[in-house]
Amino acid sequence: MSLEDHAEELASDLGVDKEEVTRDLENLVTYSVPMDEAKQSVRRKYGGGSGGGDATQSKAIADVTPSDSNVTVTAVVLTAGRRTIQYNDEEQRIREGELADESGTISYTAWDGFDGDLVPGQTVRLGNASIREYEGNPELNLGGSTQATVLDEALAIDADVGGDRQLSEITIGDRGINVEVRVLECEEKVINGRDGETTILSGVLGDESGRTPFTDWEPHDEITEGASVRLEETFVRDFRSAPAVNISEFSTVTPLETPVEATDSAPRMRIRDAIDGGGMFDVELQGNVIEVRDGSGLIERCPECSRVIQNGQCRTHGTVEGEDDLRTKAILDDGTATATVILDADLTETVYGGDIDDAREHARDAMDKSVVADRIAERIVGREYVVRGSLSIDEYGVNHNASAFTPADDDPATRAAAFLEEVDA
Repeated sequence: MSLEDHAEELASDLGVDKEEVTRDLENLVTYSVPMDEAKQSVRRKYGGGSGGGDATQSKAIADVTPSDSNVTVTAVVLTAGRRTIQYNDEEQRIREGELADESGTISYTAWDGFDGDLVPGQTVRLGNASIREYEGNPELNLGGSTQATVLDEALAIDADVGGDRQLSEITIGDRGINVEVRVLECEEKVINGRDGETTILSGVLGDESGRTPFTDWEPHDEITEGASVRLEETFVRDFRSAPAVNISEFSTVTPLETPVEATDSAPRMRIRDAIDGGGMFDVELQGNVIEVRDGSGLIERCPECSRVIQNGQCRTHGTVEGEDDLRTKAILDDGTATATVILDADLTETVYGGDIDDAREHARDAMDKSVVADRIAERIVGREYVVRGSLSIDEYGVNHNASAFTPADDDPATRAAAFLEEVDA
């Protein structure tokens, strides 16, 4: 039986609109809900479940789980944003943001058919809101069967209303976020979008707390390198495991008369703390190099995709004539955790003590490429370094792509005294 047939059968049994039932089923099946469970969820949503009646259980936000089907929550609207997404091969405009009550916070998405205008600061009761799982967490989905009531009462929430953030405070998945930033880097790109070639802006934003990448999907004239702007109604996506600000056609870009002071430094963190915080675009780590990994030294890359190749074979392009390059993959350990620090050709030349021509000659004389990695290891293993760059965490592990790699110069005795003081505290 097709999804269309299941929807028609359900709509007939429940006496509701087939189109809406079809959308509900498609939404659940898209997120890998088995058809039988999806049908039961839809029955409960429209009051046709085994429990009878059309009431849904009222829950505190902290008690909502991905296994819930439909709930009623009373909460304060923290943020509200809009954007356009592609869903079931159709372009849909959604509203999204975050809600909070005394117990915690939860994200929401409002789809076509939801009759309510959520404004930051409002206290609202949302009845019959369905639940889906988003990146392991429950999210409220608001549709045509969700009842929204604005209440004249205040809740004692532990969260800021309105969405204003510093860059160091944003996290992947934030919606309806506002930031005041300086545009540190900006370039125009042409990409292959869902509607063909599309022009976007991308670069780096900065404020006094840090730096982060951005993408402007509908290029705004106010976003130029060096400009200080207030960005309202943005959302935050994953860019190489780090948060990135995304600017849409609904975002507001306002030039600021007072320039935003953007820091030139990166936050210094222990490796374990950086890992626990997720990916970071710009962070400093300090530790000892304990090993230089395989795949370091004089390597070959595919001329088509720049991937490292082995024995003239690229995983994507097959047999190719590789291009020589230099790279270092070093294990950095600070006593709390380890990360693989990746040095590009320029940084590798510095630690190796020669350029790529020197490395070729060195390998040719020894008739062995591994001598290049061996020399790098002799020079850096067992020594302490401060490394600045972008931290990513994925199926390949914890990798820190270095933009700077310098020997540590602080006094060990001073650090030991500080550590003992921290332990005593």
